[in-house]
Amino acid sequence: MSDELSWWKQPNLRRLYLMLPFLFLGSTTLGYDGSLLNGLQSMETWQDFFKHPVGSNLGIYGAMPGFGGLAVLPFAPYIADNLGRRNGTAIGCLFVLLGALLQSFSSASNPQPMYLAGRFFIGFGGNLSNGTCPLLITEVSHPRHRGRTTTIYNTLWYLGAIIAAWVSYGTIVHLADNLQWRLPTGLQCAMPGIQLLFLWFIPESPRYLISKERDDEALAFLIKYHGNGDPDNAFAKWEYNEIRETLHMEKAAAAKSGWYELVRTPGNRKRCILIICTAVFSQCSGNGLVSYYLSPVLKSIGIIEPTKQTLINGGLTIWSWLVSLAFAFAVDKIGRRILFLTAGIGMLIAFTVWTACSAVYAKSGSSQAGSAVLAMIFLFFGVAGLAWPGLTVSYTVEILPYNIRAKGLTLCFVFTALSGIFNQYVNPIGLLNLAWKYYFVYIVVLVIECLVIYFYFVETRGPTLEEIALLFDRDDVHVAVGPIVEKGQIDSEDGHIETVSK
Repeated sequence: MSDELSWWKQPNLRRLYLMLPFLFLGSTTLGYDGSLLNGLQSMETWQDFFKHPVGSNLGIYGAMPGFGGLAVLPFAPYIADNLGRRNGTAIGCLFVLLGALLQSFSSASNPQPMYLAGRFFIGFGGNLSNGTCPLLITEVSHPRHRGRTTTIYNTLWYLGAIIAAWVSYGTIVHLADNLQWRLPTGLQCAMPGIQLLFLWFIPESPRYLISKERDDEALAFLIKYHGNGDPDNAFAKWEYNEIRETLHMEKAAAAKSGWYELVRTPGNRKRCILIICTAVFSQCSGNGLVSYYLSPVLKSIGIIEPTKQTLINGGLTIWSWLVSLAFAFAVDKIGRRILFLTAGIGMLIAFTVWTACSAVYAKSGSSQAGSAVLAMIFLFFGVAGLAWPGLTVSYTVEILPYNIRAKGLTLCFVFTALSGIFNQYVNPIGLLNLAWKYYFVYIVVLVIECLVIYFYFVETRGPTLEEIALLFDRDDVHVAVGPIVEKGQIDSEDGHIETVSK
């Protein structure tokens, strides 16, 4: 797709995209939670309330949302496919609200059970919302904008982190009792609450509607938003026919396969390997050290003041979001594979220097070495923002056909959660016992990551969601190719003419 469709010139498409930010809020939940835990560790009131947890005791607080996320994942694809993308998101929001309230009202006499239950529900609801929101965004977006809208979604992880970081800083400065940590904990209700209120103004996925034989509603959606209300719009009719025929072909091919469909064909097996690699790399590239345990990392280079730690956390989240958001708009120009590879190489270089400077600081106490570590942390997250977290979800949903899209996204979140549990439970133990030497684990992971991306990742820039199957399935492909695609024509302004390489 070489030309740009000016969405702001299409009133109905513009109206649709102005509603998408309420869906983007689904990505803020786990970002808020990770940054919040960083902020809480800098608060003496929180430390006193929970008896100064370290090592495995601290790790369980970080890992519990991962356990909640794993618990919901077996059900998430069935909720998304049977109840719909919107309803699945709404249910997830309700669980996040419950989790936030349980944490913020933890009992002073025995706080751990109630607090851990709340963190479990945060992960449960957050992963359910994250398993449905990206599907809805991807499936309602115009094919020309799909890459950008879905990639922007996961960058909002940093918006949640920014809000948590600065709220934590404000309460550290202005509050002294347990309200200092209870207030930012309770504010986890804000984003899912707003999303829940506005969710019902957002239309359901046309692919979901067609899968439920609500074809008239799906066609009406495509005409209204992708065809700008013109019932004779050729692109909207072509898109409807392609989606409808492709879903029917996929359904017939997978009718007896169930979850086995994920590995039934060589193309699907390759998709699964890519999804697992993307999920693991998104969590195990060294970013988990800072996302959840910035406080111990900063203490290891002599930064111990709570206000300074929270200021650094706040500044780092803003920097990371700006970089990831900027490159979210470039995914269709630069390409997914190049962004993944550039991020991997940049992270490897930054993390290697970070490790070396940490070693120098540990041996000499050099303030210059400590400052260099801090600079490398910012550089690391800057280059990471080229691909992570934005492409983690968007790449996953792009490479999957509709019939296994919800199940494949669940696979992504299973390995994201498993990797997250490892990070959040093992990292504080590793930092406590090995200090900077623990960083070598992530240097090895980053080397493997760069090699896998270079030799195995597939570029998905250009084709529609249905046509991406041609890159993977070859003889097993189930895609309806209409006359417009065969002629290679879709207009650059209203979607009628396009060149699609086969």
